[in-house]
Amino acid sequence: MMISLRYILLKRNLMELLIPILGILTGIIVPVSVFIWLYFESKDKNKTILEISKNIDDPSKLEDLIGMFDERKKEPIDYRRTGVVTLFTGVGLFLFGVFFLGSVLKGVGALVAAIGLGQIIAGYLYPNTSEELTNAVEEFEKK
Repeated sequence: MMISLRYILLKRNLMELLIPILGILTGIIVPVSVFIWLYFESKDKNKTILEISKNIDDPSKLEDLIGMFDERKKEPIDYRRTGVVTLFTGVGLFLFGVFFLGSVLKGVGALVAAIGLGQIIAGYLYPNTSEELTNAVEEFEKK
C-alpha cells in the first residue's frame, strides 16, 4: 500500500497550522466563556430582585434587599491576614528552591515573602476595621 508524497505533505502542513489556530482560539474562548459564566451567574439574582421589588411597597426594605444580594459590599481587606498567607507562600517557594529547583525559585520565594512582610506592615500601619479605627481615634484623643 503506497501513500502519495502529496498526502503526507498536506497532512504535515495541516498539523503545522493547527497548533497556532488552537492557540488563538484558546485566547478567545477563555475570556468569552468567563463572560458567559458571569452572565448566567448574575441573571438569576437580578430576576429575583426584580420579582421581590414588585411586591415591596417600602423603599427602605428594597434597599436592604439589594444590599443583602450585593456581594461586593464585604468587610475591608485585612492586610495582616493576607500578609501572613503571602509571607508563608514565599517561604514555601524559597524552601522549594533550596531543596529542589535552585536559585531562580529562591529569588521568587524571597520576593513573595517580602511582599507578604510589606502587607503585614501595612496592616499595622493602616487599621481598616471600624473597631480598629475607633480605637485609634480614642488613643489619639487621649494624647
